[in-house]
Amino acid sequence: MIEKLNVIQTMMALLGASAVAVTALEGVLIGRLANRQKDGQPGRAPYDWSAFWVTVRINLWRVLVEAIPMGVVLGASLPFGQWMYEQRLWTVPMDTWWGWVAMFFCTEFFYYWMHRAGHRVRWYWASHQVHHSGNQYNLAAAFRQSITGKVTGGFVFFAPQCLFGFSPDAVLISYGLNLVYQFWIHTDLVPKLGWMEGVFNTPSAHRVHHAANVEYLDCNYGGTIMLFDRLFGTYVGEKDGVPIRYGLVKAQTSRNALWVCLAEWAAIGRDLLKVRNPLHAVGYLFGPPGWAPHGRGLTTEGLRQAMTSLTGQPAGVPPEWLLEGQPVPVGEVPAATGAPDAMAFTPVGQARRV
Repeated sequence: MIEKLNVIQTMMALLGASAVAVTALEGVLIGRLANRQKDGQPGRAPYDWSAFWVTVRINLWRVLVEAIPMGVVLGASLPFGQWMYEQRLWTVPMDTWWGWVAMFFCTEFFYYWMHRAGHRVRWYWASHQVHHSGNQYNLAAAFRQSITGKVTGGFVFFAPQCLFGFSPDAVLISYGLNLVYQFWIHTDLVPKLGWMEGVFNTPSAHRVHHAANVEYLDCNYGGTIMLFDRLFGTYVGEKDGVPIRYGLVKAQTSRNALWVCLAEWAAIGRDLLKVRNPLHAVGYLFGPPGWAPHGRGLTTEGLRQAMTSLTGQPAGVPPEWLLEGQPVPVGEVPAATGAPDAMAFTPVGQARRV
């Protein structure tokens, strides 16, 4: 199985090299479209090539990390999947069309829950936040991937598929194809796609997923389709006329690739150092991003409550003073009564986005 995993990694590397070339071409196109007005509206911002090179350096770090042996967590998940396959409830024949259809929906189901955990459980978010750290939305964002995924062990989400009769090899292939599909949706050059919206994961649906606007947080987790987002109430369509601010809620501005990868782990470490109650340690590690004791954290729910007090609706991009836990600036009048006391909230960490 390890040998076949290496074959898949080689295939992904070849596809990745081709995708990097396409990504660079997109950057050139965006650069040509920059500042061009359309219908009297300002043109798009120039392409951030410095962020592109940060992404390249992140992937160089990934190459170094991938050279390390599989490690305890991921190394355990592969035998775990093989063991579950040996205990399988039945065998799904992968030489039939319906076997691959069943695999598609099964992979999508487990990917949905892995992705949702990546946003709602800080342990997984510490790795996944790297993918959301870019402040522009373009194909390069697809390549911002964690170097600590082996530590968090998200791959174990797919091991139960083996219990349902899918071989570990088929699971790896299906998961890889799911990720390949997601490359093209990381762009804001493609408009809404009509009837496809709400059915497939489209550039529009994924733009919402990458937004820092509080009305868009924690939604659209599907890999290729929106079926499970609709079933579990996490689908949100892109609203016309609502500007999207991409990236983390507290924007990541560092150009240090290693810091971008490890910023949330450092924030977790700082939080754990001040813990006196063991239950608080559990909350900091496995609660939602932004969690703090006694309801003082700015989780997604806390941010929406704060923005409702400020603007009258749970929408918009939180102001910097709120994220820093500072008082309401003089002259900033809330739209709703009962403005939040910002000092009651714990400041948001370096790489906070729920």
